[in-house]
Amino acid sequence: MSSQFGVLLRQWRQRAGLSQEALAQLAGVGIRTVRGLEIGERTDPRMGTVRSLADALKLTGAERAELFAAAGRDEPVQAEPVRFDPLAEAAETLKVAVEARWRREEEQRQIHDPVPLPVRWDPAPVELQDSWLNIGGEADLRGRLDQVVEVYRKVGSRRLVVLGRAGSGKTVLTTRFVLDLLKARDVTDPVPVIFSLGSWHPERVGLRDWMAEQLIRDHPFLGAPGPSGGTVAAALVDAQRVLPVLDGFDEIAAGLHRPALNALNTTTLPLLLTSRVDEYRDAVEGTDVLTSAAAIVLADLTCDDLADYLPRTTRKNVWTPVLDEVRGGGALAKVLTTPLMVALARRIYSDTPDHDPAELLRFHDADEIERHLLGSFVPAVYGAEAERVRPWLGYLADHLTRLGTHDVAWWQFGTSAKVTGAAVGIAVGLADLLIEAVVFGALTTRGLVFAALIGLVAGVVFGVVHRYVARTAPLGPVRTRLRLRGRLGKRVWSRGLLGLGFGGAVGGAFSLVQSLAFLLFSPGLRSAADLLVDAGVYVPVFGLGAALAFGLVAAMEAPLDVRSAGSPGDVIDANRRHVLGLVAVVVPVFGLFVVAATAVAVGGLRAVRWPVLWTPAGALTLGLVTGVGGGLAYVLSLTAWGQWVVFARVWLPLTGRLPWRLPEFLDDAYRRGVLRRAGAVYQFRHARLQEHFARLR
Repeated sequence: MSSQFGVLLRQWRQRAGLSQEALAQLAGVGIRTVRGLEIGERTDPRMGTVRSLADALKLTGAERAELFAAAGRDEPVQAEPVRFDPLAEAAETLKVAVEARWRREEEQRQIHDPVPLPVRWDPAPVELQDSWLNIGGEADLRGRLDQVVEVYRKVGSRRLVVLGRAGSGKTVLTTRFVLDLLKARDVTDPVPVIFSLGSWHPERVGLRDWMAEQLIRDHPFLGAPGPSGGTVAAALVDAQRVLPVLDGFDEIAAGLHRPALNALNTTTLPLLLTSRVDEYRDAVEGTDVLTSAAAIVLADLTCDDLADYLPRTTRKNVWTPVLDEVRGGGALAKVLTTPLMVALARRIYSDTPDHDPAELLRFHDADEIERHLLGSFVPAVYGAEAERVRPWLGYLADHLTRLGTHDVAWWQFGTSAKVTGAAVGIAVGLADLLIEAVVFGALTTRGLVFAALIGLVAGVVFGVVHRYVARTAPLGPVRTRLRLRGRLGKRVWSRGLLGLGFGGAVGGAFSLVQSLAFLLFSPGLRSAADLLVDAGVYVPVFGLGAALAFGLVAAMEAPLDVRSAGSPGDVIDANRRHVLGLVAVVVPVFGLFVVAATAVAVGGLRAVRWPVLWTPAGALTLGLVTGVGGGLAYVLSLTAWGQWVVFARVWLPLTGRLPWRLPEFLDDAYRRGVLRRAGAVYQFRHARLQEHFARLR
């Protein structure tokens, strides 16, 4: 084989027009090695030598393989270098988070205790789905809960609408769909994610942008920069690595169902959409069916389903009279046809000692039975505490109804009230009053009045600003950590200009308060010209200081890392750390700037022989007060976490509408099955429960 190797080597060297010396130089081997191989003196070339000679001769394919075979060697296949794919890693992380979340939700809602209620469906009427030519081939869509993925894959377009009346099992189906699809998922398949459509306003934001916002809200790590300049969440949506499971089309605000359906028809995204029948039918009649989508309708539970399920939920033989009544038809048979009502009945009677389901036989009207089950749910899960918690749940439901949402979002507490600006103003005013009193000493009448005036002005200014911001750009959770960017961008400059105007206004208000204090307690000590000079110092100093602080805030914001979690408590904690860390950095910068700028201004005034009353101690006091007071006022009025503190932790508990330990109350309601988690927010277990409690207000 070595002689054949020499023959091939000489033949291909000559074809390339190379001398032995030139080939040796190109291959990085000795001239004696090339000569010895060609004449057969060397019979066992090393693998590296053969590869270098083949590279130098630019051999590929069959010729390269022939040369290695002649040397008695097989060239090892070199694996392509593994390229890092940030979207693949993000999708895999998202998959783990989604699977863990919805598996916990199934356990929390006792879906498998003792067995899942049977959920079956039939094909929807033809007028509620598109032509099979557009869907991609006709198929039998009948099935049951454990076949949901199989049925979905029969739909060629991968666009399926699931219809059903209230409580018919749509949420149970979406949860099982996500978990079963994740179990069978290949690494290249999209990750199914449940999106609650109730918060989507299709006339304000497109579907893809809204989905990206929801992903970042529930999974903050997806707010990191993506490969194309946007966020990772937006990149996942655009690359169709997320399969949207759009739950609750009927929960979109009234009047927006038809625009929502039009918006859905502008996309070609594979999806699964759930809705009550009537709302979807109305939207279809006013626009068109969901393009390329098949549709199914969830079926009612049967008497046999109840007979197989209810007796298994308790060791006591208490359900026989109820089942006998159901077999005879009537109001009870009409009510116990949805998983929601059956689950309520099970929780009230099977899971609660000394509650006999035979009391259901006293009712003869379907609406009356439903009201009884809904009204008995809280006493069943809370026992003696029911009367205490019912008003709190009622306030929550009323708050969500006024906001037009189903999401109990911690950053939205208080936003449905009419006194948000006043409440924030009072909080800021009291906080600044306390700071001024401590620093200036409110033991004297002058100190107390001055502190009160400062608190009043700060409260009014920040209360007005909060009210304006809450109306134009509602405060949301901060998805950032502290990190200085490499360069200043447009956002930094715009924030700086905002700070310049805001700080100038605060400086003018501060000078006005000081003037009033001098007029009240030291009349004649300062002239009108002196007071104007004070204003000429405060306005630019405070304005430039606020511009620096606001710009620094913008420059220090960067996305949270992958370790950030998306539960309500974790997001609150992340926001608190962010706000407090930001204040720890920005407040000293603002305070030192005020001290330095004031010293420069005073030096300039003294240079022109203008009488001033400033002292170094006074300048340091001013910097301390304005830095700490301004930072605290900013937190309480212009951050979502501050809004949470003002309303959820003080104002609403103080007025008796919510408990003082609100996070613990919400978590307890979740563990009892009254609420469910959907990422960073809570929701009532079912929209019917929310409607029930809202009517109690």
